[in-house]
Amino acid sequence: MTAYGVPQERDWDALTDEEFREHIRAEFVANYPAHLRYPPRRLRWRDLEDWYRRMARKGWIAPAWPAEYGGMGLSASKLLIFLEEQERHGIARFQDHGILMIGPVLMRFGTEDQRRRFLPGILSCDEIWCQGYSEPGAGSDLASLRTRAVADGDHFVINGQKIWTTLAQDATHIFVLARTDPDVKKQEGISFLLVDITTPGIDVRPIRDIAGHEEFCEVFFDNVRVPAENLVGGLNRGWTVAKSLLGFERVSLGSPKFAEYGLHVLVETAEACGVLDDPVFRDKLAGLQLDVAHLANAYHHFAGILTRGEPLGPDVSLLKIWSTETFQRIADLIIETAGAAGGLAGEVDVGAAEINVLAAYYKARPATIYGGSNEIQRNIIARNVLGLPAG
Repeated sequence: MTAYGVPQERDWDALTDEEFREHIRAEFVANYPAHLRYPPRRLRWRDLEDWYRRMARKGWIAPAWPAEYGGMGLSASKLLIFLEEQERHGIARFQDHGILMIGPVLMRFGTEDQRRRFLPGILSCDEIWCQGYSEPGAGSDLASLRTRAVADGDHFVINGQKIWTTLAQDATHIFVLARTDPDVKKQEGISFLLVDITTPGIDVRPIRDIAGHEEFCEVFFDNVRVPAENLVGGLNRGWTVAKSLLGFERVSLGSPKFAEYGLHVLVETAEACGVLDDPVFRDKLAGLQLDVAHLANAYHHFAGILTRGEPLGPDVSLLKIWSTETFQRIADLIIETAGAAGGLAGEVDVGAAEINVLAAYYKARPATIYGGSNEIQRNIIARNVLGLPAG
């Protein structure tokens, strides 16, 4: 064991990129459950636990983390290969806020005690995290949040509500942005706290969506006592921590994986309907394939910045816009291609196959809203990249 996770089985940098790709691909092909490939919806932890605990035992759960913190310590090129092979094989994303967000935040802003307390549980998958950011009145304008955290001796007492909290019903912990000083500029009075979700006073209520799934939750806090030692980055410094996480999130939301999943379903639908060789359809498909290829190149550019430990600029907002709107266009073409079956929910007969035609549509519609709406992302680009005046 290392201080935080398990040691790596080999020095990955000693392999060529092609050798590394073959090694990763063979592992995924041999061991990832076939019935979980390209799932039509976000899967629950109970569905994915066996696979990701296996990855944790191998030391592969955190490919982007430095080896000294229990990660694979992959170079930028090998990290991109790892992610590409995951997406190529249709491996489902799990509740990875601990890997993608809390781990990097603690490496940058946390104390050594916090790292030793929380990183091992993330790496072992014994502790699963969710994100307590959005509120009913504070979504894209996150700094308007109203959840309060009041100091009380060696604790903070939290009262308020979070919403659209992804898979909170499966989480053991939640990281929370809360207002700790109501009398200063709104961005300057926010703190970042790590909270055990089983703490008395927390109530998690799943939200059933139009497809009948419960991917999102409301989370209520009623006099929830959190140890002051779980404050990350300093009192009233939470906005700085939050901005670093939003950069990670926009790269994650800008991944080509959703669009690539959509292309997979689109081609399957076209084959089933016998239009794959139709010149009109081929022209539409080629345009979308080029958009996804260009998206992948842009994603690799921004992911490379992160893996080199460099700060992301405001231009990362274009990644989220490009990814989500490309995915929506693909989802729309799936429905169009399916014809009369395009309005039916669940697995339906499409030509010679059974396909969940609406799954991509259900995934794609909210994608331009969460993680900061695309209108907000365009404002960021207009003001901070193009230097345009405020409206």
